[in-house]
Amino acid sequence: MTRSARPSGLLSRDAPDMPDSPDGPGVPAGRPGRAARLRPAAALAAVGVLLASALAAFLVGAADIPPGKAALQLLDWLPFVSADPGLAPVEQSLLWELRLPRVLLAAVVGGLLASAGAAYQGVFRNPLADPYLLGAAAGAGLATTATVVFTRGDDQSLTIPAAAFAGAIGGVVLAYALGNVAGRGGGTATLVLAGVAVTSFLTAIQTFLQQLRVEELERIYSWILGNVGGGWSQLALVAPYAAVSVTVMLLHGRLLDVLSVGDDEAASLGLNVARVRFTVLLAASLATASAVAVSGLIGFVGVVVPHAVRRLAGGSYRIVLPLSLLGGGAFLVLADLLARTVLAPAELPIGVVTAFVGAPFFVAVLRVTKRTDT
Repeated sequence: MTRSARPSGLLSRDAPDMPDSPDGPGVPAGRPGRAARLRPAAALAAVGVLLASALAAFLVGAADIPPGKAALQLLDWLPFVSADPGLAPVEQSLLWELRLPRVLLAAVVGGLLASAGAAYQGVFRNPLADPYLLGAAAGAGLATTATVVFTRGDDQSLTIPAAAFAGAIGGVVLAYALGNVAGRGGGTATLVLAGVAVTSFLTAIQTFLQQLRVEELERIYSWILGNVGGGWSQLALVAPYAAVSVTVMLLHGRLLDVLSVGDDEAASLGLNVARVRFTVLLAASLATASAVAVSGLIGFVGVVVPHAVRRLAGGSYRIVLPLSLLGGGAFLVLADLLARTVLAPAELPIGVVTAFVGAPFFVAVLRVTKRTDT
């Protein structure tokens, strides 16, 4: 077959800016092939891992409650099931009011961050992109710091999440607006540079505000390092935003596959590149903002989980997005379990645990990427 007779479109290896996938260098991440659709076995395996992680996190904790009795208590809460675990009311309250909502919140936050990271990687065609790329973390950090510095009162359980949510959205909007003004269309490279500029600017303001109330640094950093112990109220707060953002991202999996071959070729196939990019970034930013609002800044989840899924199951975003959602939940549930138990009765910030796991993984990704490029 001569060069002129080679097929074009999604199967062309000559597409501009074509990213590598786990199937090999030069093969587009969304190319139909070995794993273009999510197989039921893979979905069931991911659900099983998430459920097993959640069950382990519920049964084990810093409190001296035998896992067997905790399991019986969980069964007793199910409809049409009667079990007598023999736990005192205080122990039952601890399981219901603290441990169970914490496990569920960790699963939701982890799923949101991982799926948002996968969506960002699809938009920017870069496996190292994360949900905080466009300034969500810096915006949330600045808004939270300003709330702690300028407001009075010990009960800030509602004001801090609201401020973090607004700040995260504001940071992304500022970066997107700056990228569109500077790049006349918001190309990916321009958006990344805009995100870096906005992050640096907002972080500088946050550092200045921290110096105004040095005595509040402990509260600020406890939020920055992450926590998923907000209870049922925080879970109810994040649920509607999580449902909307995850639904939009999952519905755009096939379009992200098309976008992975490059803007020019995707446009030649009839895709409205700017609209798809804006919609996916909006949904991913909403997911990130809602996660940050109830958990603080938890790093590496949005990089580690999607990349692991891509290596294990294939590069199509119809696979990466749903499996990242489930895998991110399992990852953060296990990370929180370690945070609660390693130094019990003391507790590690969950962001420290994810960084401890994610930093070596990040280095490994860089080494693999370097070998592929050479």
